[in-house]
Amino acid sequence: MLVQALIWVNSMGPLDIANHLLNFVAPAAAVALVLVLSGRLVGSRSASAMSVWLRGAILFAVGVAVLAAGLVLWGRDGKMLTYAALVVACATCQWVLVRGWKA
Repeated sequence: MLVQALIWVNSMGPLDIANHLLNFVAPAAAVALVLVLSGRLVGSRSASAMSVWLRGAILFAVGVAVLAAGLVLWGRDGKMLTYAALVVACATCQWVLVRGWKA
């Protein structure tokens, strides 16, 4: 009975869950957006066969995967090392997608 009194669980509603999930993926969305918009500056000058939307979706998925791996690895969100890994992973993915080695 004492253990039940000490453990108090605050359940979240659907809006709280949506808010937490959106805040979790916001860094990945921001990095993907910046890289897609600046892709012509750092990428190859030739027209890419991949659409902007597809490249943005791939970069976003890579970013969310890195953030989830950081959450699993360190047990909490918001570590600076996770954000550094997010930038490195998304930049590498952007380099591969625009075929940066051919520039």
